[in-house]
Amino acid sequence: MSSAHDHPNQFALLGQRRFAPFFWTQFLGAGNDNLFKFAFTVMVTFKLSVSWLPPETAGAIIAGVFILPFLLFSATSGQLTDKYDKTRVIQWVKSLEVAIMLLAAWGFWTTNVPVLLACVFFMGLHSTLFGPVKFAYLPQHLNERELTGGNGMVEMGTFVAILLGQVAGGLLIAIPEAGRHYVAIGCVTVAVLGRLTAQFVPPSPSTDPGLKINWNPVTETLSNLKLAHGNIVVYRSLLGISWMWFFGAVFLSEFPAFAKQVLHGDEHVASLLLVVFSVGIGIGSLMCEMLSKRHVEIGLVPLGAIGMTIFAVDLYFASRSLPPAASLGVAEFVRQPAHWRVMADLGLLSLFAGIYSVPMYALIQLRSVPSHRARIIAANNILNALFMIVSSLLVGLLLSLHFTIPQVFLATGLANAVVATYIFLLMPEYLLRFIAFIATRLIYRFKVINDEHIPTQGAAILVCNHVSFVDAVLLMAASPRPIRFIMDHRIFKIPVLGTLFKLAKAIPIAPQKEDPAAYDRAFAEARKVLEEGDLLCIFPEGGITRDGRLQEFKGGVMKILQTHPVPVVPMALRNLWGSFFSRIDGAAMTKPFRRGIFSSVGLAVGEPLAAADVSPQRLRERVQDLLGSEDGTVQQVPA
Repeated sequence: MSSAHDHPNQFALLGQRRFAPFFWTQFLGAGNDNLFKFAFTVMVTFKLSVSWLPPETAGAIIAGVFILPFLLFSATSGQLTDKYDKTRVIQWVKSLEVAIMLLAAWGFWTTNVPVLLACVFFMGLHSTLFGPVKFAYLPQHLNERELTGGNGMVEMGTFVAILLGQVAGGLLIAIPEAGRHYVAIGCVTVAVLGRLTAQFVPPSPSTDPGLKINWNPVTETLSNLKLAHGNIVVYRSLLGISWMWFFGAVFLSEFPAFAKQVLHGDEHVASLLLVVFSVGIGIGSLMCEMLSKRHVEIGLVPLGAIGMTIFAVDLYFASRSLPPAASLGVAEFVRQPAHWRVMADLGLLSLFAGIYSVPMYALIQLRSVPSHRARIIAANNILNALFMIVSSLLVGLLLSLHFTIPQVFLATGLANAVVATYIFLLMPEYLLRFIAFIATRLIYRFKVINDEHIPTQGAAILVCNHVSFVDAVLLMAASPRPIRFIMDHRIFKIPVLGTLFKLAKAIPIAPQKEDPAAYDRAFAEARKVLEEGDLLCIFPEGGITRDGRLQEFKGGVMKILQTHPVPVVPMALRNLWGSFFSRIDGAAMTKPFRRGIFSSVGLAVGEPLAAADVSPQRLRERVQDLLGSEDGTVQQVPA
């Protein structure tokens, strides 16, 4: 595992062996899938007359045959990925792709439609086997700070490869007389290149070599779903990703009809819509690393969901009253200003879908037990396929009920708002991280120093000075993992903030003399948090400072360490005194623009202390030191 600072951004990963060969292997595989499928679809739609594969249903049948292996074999592929070295699985799958493409080349050369349809099924099997490897490989080779960027690169690469594959397939098959021969050569060439890049993928040892394969897809699928359900955050994230595939499938499936019936464009306009959609997904995926500040930032998921709904709804208004026109080519289409709004809506809708999906994939990879990670990804692939099938059935139902295509888009956008709200209410962690994300980007300019000292796994106690009513929100934004806070019981009575901290499952504590039962209950809950391997945060001053000075630290942390000797991480919030949420002038939340907007605040994180080295005085000295220098641990608290 490399250091968190080995590369300046996600693109630098393309220069490293642990990522680059894998990236190009998956890129070539996704491209070849689509080159082959699109060329075959165009051939049977425009160039051949096959009685049992009519042009109007050919695309749907080919798509269905491709998806079928995901339902049949995902459970098995997850087991194979967990049991064997992932690099060996990748190389075996890419060898299988070469064999399939040789058979497909013969099918193109001889115009043998049944053989080509069988190859569609086999390429679906190839993608089914590669899917769990694709997402289980990354957390073995990238650390937590790299995971969002790595996933963003893979998502971007996948959609660019899909786009290039479809363009190449369409151009090659359109060559008069020899088009199918060029497709045959192209498919085999790309498969061989993919196999060559796979040879350079570094070893990825098995995470569960003793696993006994269950070849029954039904029982294993149920078993995988139970495994995923064991971690409720992971399971509901799987459902969230599957919903994104449902959402995207509605738009992708309707592009040809939307271009023809609503936008009055030709098939090239439909291709333009696909280009805009794919570019949007790619840009959104790449933006995640920058927006997340190189952490797994699930606060981006609500942001993505909001954008998906806004631009799906606006797409309805942008496209519902376009004037009739003759079949427009791309040049004529883009000359009309009304169409720019349609393309902007599609591009932004897909951009936010990328922002929505990448953190969810990274969260699943980070929170899944490594020995079961590939099987959980396999369960996700099964759910994705089921959601896409349901999506196509529901779209067909709505169209049969005389919904227009823009009305279908509107219904999907509104349904996204309902589903997203339901998910975020079930999983407050997403909502809380979103609030923290907004607070640290729109209310404050928040800088974190040495955040690598916050543990990415295992139990630990975080100890911090207490300057304002939003200290916990800022700490949430700084940590890659959820934090449980012990907080003064009176803060829970404050409107909005009290509700927020209840959602965060903060632990209320009262002075022992005031409420002995609440005091004992708080420490019992704190010990339980550490037993479960989570992060616990204590503000040892016992309350928010009233004068900006660091107060004496109380001994509560020592009481917890007596039974749970875990590492203790000192932290210091800087420059919050005097902000809207601090108690300057005796009361908080007065004079909102005292410090202007985008006020600079920060958090400095110290090296963890072993439990045996901890005392209240030593912790206070550490926090005071973190508040003391100009180089990233700045003391800006007034005297």
